Amino acid sequence: MITNILLNISLFLPWVTLFFASKQTIKRYMPVTIFTSFLMTIIFQIAYTYKWWFIHEYIVPWGYMIDVSFAYGIFAVGTFWIFRLTSHNFLLYTVVNLVLDGIMCFIALPTLEKLGISEYNHISPWQYLLVTYGLSFVIYFYHKWQEKIFIKD
Repeated sequence: MITNILLNISLFLPWVTLFFASKQTIKRYMPVTIFTSFLMTIIFQIAYTYKWWFIHEYIVPWGYMIDVSFAYGIFAVGTFWIFRLTSHNFLLYTVVNLVLDGIMCFIALPTLEKLGISEYNHISPWQYLLVTYGLSFVIYFYHKWQEKIFIKD
């Protein structure tokens, strides 16, 4: 019951923070947020196939493959805010991503394992850090490419 509440909060609460962003900011950073969610869906599918981790608690029927509360909640909206606050400075962006990815891989995910929500299997925290940190470069360059098509108001 407690884990179900935690997972639902992790999915929905981050989206509430978008009320603190302007319409223009949302329009500017939502494409990279959606693209990141798409890539995380692919990563979760690969992880399921190669048994990188197991998800024991989930809030949707297909949750054993994709941690919806993470991929479409905290990670998606976290990406939005990281871009909003750091995309103007590549070095700052990379450092913030390295720190937050490290916290996720070495603190948050082991905590989820202790709570019985998920567990690493055929991937180490260091390997997952490489996956998520590598993803941050892909989405950064996607965002820079995407920004070129917007007309400045």
